[in-house]
Amino acid sequence: MDTNADPVLDDDSGEFRTAAHRAVDWMADYLDNVGKYPVLSRSKPGEIAAAFADDAPREGRALEELLVEFEEKILPGVTHWNHPAFFAYFAITGSRAGVVGEMLSAALNLNGMLWKTSPAVTELEMTVLEWLRKAMGLPDGLFGIINDTASINSYLALAAAREATGFNIRELGMTGRELPQMRVYCSDQSHSSIEKAALALGFGARGVRKILADEAFRMDVSALNHAIEEDIAAGVRPVAVSCTVGTTSTASVDPVAEIAAITRRHGIWLHVDGAYAGPATIHPRFRWIWNGIEHADSIVVNPHKWLFTPVDCSVLYTKRPDMLKETFSLVPDYLKTSESEVINYMDYGLQLGRRFRALKLWLVLSHYGTARLGDVIASHVDLAEGLARHITATSGYELAAPQSFSVVVFRKVVKRADGDVDEDASERANEALMIAINESGRAFVSQTRLRGKYVLRVAIGNGATTHEHVDRLKEFIR
Repeated sequence: MDTNADPVLDDDSGEFRTAAHRAVDWMADYLDNVGKYPVLSRSKPGEIAAAFADDAPREGRALEELLVEFEEKILPGVTHWNHPAFFAYFAITGSRAGVVGEMLSAALNLNGMLWKTSPAVTELEMTVLEWLRKAMGLPDGLFGIINDTASINSYLALAAAREATGFNIRELGMTGRELPQMRVYCSDQSHSSIEKAALALGFGARGVRKILADEAFRMDVSALNHAIEEDIAAGVRPVAVSCTVGTTSTASVDPVAEIAAITRRHGIWLHVDGAYAGPATIHPRFRWIWNGIEHADSIVVNPHKWLFTPVDCSVLYTKRPDMLKETFSLVPDYLKTSESEVINYMDYGLQLGRRFRALKLWLVLSHYGTARLGDVIASHVDLAEGLARHITATSGYELAAPQSFSVVVFRKVVKRADGDVDEDASERANEALMIAINESGRAFVSQTRLRGKYVLRVAIGNGATTHEHVDRLKEFIR
């Protein structure tokens, strides 16, 4: 051994090649057999951490040994989001093609902050987002950017909306001067990310006005119009309205076209959260949710929710990229380049470093094709409709909201001797049912509250889910 040689991390690829081949074989076996695992991890709090030493090892260990430790110590603490009976929250089901994209992206280890730092990162992102836009039937002329989650994309959209007020927040800030109260409007069924974004942007909790939903859990348009006119009369400045196509609890669809008529009349930024249901429009059967979308200033869709792209991959589309750039572009001398007429994605958000997320989305769209992707999504909706019919036909159960897309919200109903519903007993019964389902390991469901009532929620979204997996829920209901 040359004692004067400079230290390097890896002498050659021998150990990596062996370990990587084993890892790929493990991944293939895992994806083929993930349905045999209990969906929800059975680990107790602190149990996984207790399996590891207090300090990092002084001397390195073989990858082969670490792969064994991964299976023995880490895998027991995994809740299997790739499981075909994972029905909680919204699935972030991946796909084999998407996993290949992640592997290639990790090997390349690129940073797409500037066009020149890897032209493929920028130009493939532009290309694949144009593919996706067309496949979903969105309007021409939208600018797209991939970030990690809808939460970040909603933040970016509301920041651009705030700058569009003309208050020059970028230059003058929000403190030390007189500004009117600014307001963001959303449904009481909107995702909490809208409220979090408003908090981070300085609107404050009172800067978010939640509009009550109607009987189908859609934003009440009349109530929205009244709230905006009331605020304007009181000197409040409306900044943005966020509506949702596919709400988290019930997958309800806000009436975008009617809301857009209000935002256009008052010159308010319209943001559409299509994180969950947006990708479903790759199938023409679901394009109706985009009615009025041509008036939206910004739109979010999450390929990692229902387009079989591994987390994280959330897309923000906007017809106002100029405002997004005006809000966030900051180019120090060490990042200036001589290229003109190129997109530097760092100018359109908070992140400087940017992963090559477009690679996995390109592989998913290219490998499966839009027709097959759409057919699988449509099959999920069919499965949800079948489950809803079963619940409706089963004594002692009821749908808690109209069945929408692949989401079914229901509850067990316990009645008193006088025939009225015993709400406390019903809540206990539904909690017990959820625990029984989840502890069985055969399925995983979550809960929500609607009009104060505790209800169970099923969201179907895994590429491998079949009738057999949904039938497990029917067994518990029976």
